[in-house]
Amino acid sequence: MLINIESPAAQRSRTSRFALFRLGFRPFYLAAALFGALAVAWWWAEFSWGLLRPGQLAGTLWHAHEMVFGFAAAVIAGFLLTAAQTWTAVATPKGWRLAVLVAAWLAGRLGLWWYSAITAWIDLLFLPLVAVALWQVLAKANNKRNYFLVVLLGVLTAFNAAFHAAVHGLIQISALGAVEAALFIMVVLITVIGGRVMPMFTANGVPGVRQYKRAWLERLVIALTAIGLALFVIGAEQVGAAGVAAVLLLAAIAHAVRLVGWGAFQTHRKPILWILHVSYAWIPIGLVLMALQALGMVSTSAAIHALAVGAVAGMMLGMMTRTSRGHTGLAMQAGRSEVTAYICIQLGALARVAAALAGPALYTPLIALAAALWVLAFGLFVARFAPVLMTPRSDGKPG
Repeated sequence: MLINIESPAAQRSRTSRFALFRLGFRPFYLAAALFGALAVAWWWAEFSWGLLRPGQLAGTLWHAHEMVFGFAAAVIAGFLLTAAQTWTAVATPKGWRLAVLVAAWLAGRLGLWWYSAITAWIDLLFLPLVAVALWQVLAKANNKRNYFLVVLLGVLTAFNAAFHAAVHGLIQISALGAVEAALFIMVVLITVIGGRVMPMFTANGVPGVRQYKRAWLERLVIALTAIGLALFVIGAEQVGAAGVAAVLLLAAIAHAVRLVGWGAFQTHRKPILWILHVSYAWIPIGLVLMALQALGMVSTSAAIHALAVGAVAGMMLGMMTRTSRGHTGLAMQAGRSEVTAYICIQLGALARVAAALAGPALYTPLIALAAALWVLAFGLFVARFAPVLMTPRSDGKPG
């Protein structure tokens, strides 16, 4: 009988091939993409065939909550727990500590599936845990510039708590409105982070690109966006429809000028760049639709989905592929499956907004098309990057 005794070095080598918990983007991007595809597929099945979940949460509320506090929150956590290490040179959670954060996120998703008062408390754990982990890194490096990100995570937690309290009748507000407010916080986050990284990405990826950047415009676009979204949440009937619409339109114009100034039109040959610019373009489109909604001209759904699918999901897909390539040693050039995913998410956004604007005859087929394109986009991400995210960097470096 031959006994194969594996050396300690060989054991470490075999174990190290599993790298899912080496850095925040790895598990959270994979979990977000997989969950996002499955959740939308299930939502379509509920919408079309009346399938029921075991919990008592209404289908529309479950869908809205899980797209924001499930899918998008996971992407944000993965991004922040990766970027913070780059910003500060201080290690972010990895190994079992990172696995605990992922388990908290997963517990929240299971809790919303079998929804009850107890599982609502479970869902509320995740974002504060991420905020604490982020704070520890930023505080250790005295990185005051990014303290606001901890505050934004706290605000998102507050809106999540408001959602659950409204569902259980503890406060008299719209549960769906709480989710929409959280979505707007994510739009503000994209506005701030986008202003930091997109001009740099574009300058690095398109040599010789001409860019227009002004500090006053950067401050103006953030202020107008935050004020316009806040007024929309308060309600046009309270502050005046014309005033709300005017601020939102001014914010849309500022975003458009900002985007053109970054050299957006010169990125058409670089898919890994144009996905960011095209997705960002949905912010001014969404703000215009919100202005029209304040004036009673279009539905709220059109504006919300322009921001949720076009801007937030599109930007997240672009950043997920970019981060997954950059932090695993792959070339910073989108492959065929990624370009297909980019096209799918953008067409899906068009279909979903069109469904909200079209008549009843086209609503159902357009919803089906939007759902299918979403599932395909994030399914392609899983198929392409699952092996990459679970194995060590191709260049042998840590991360």
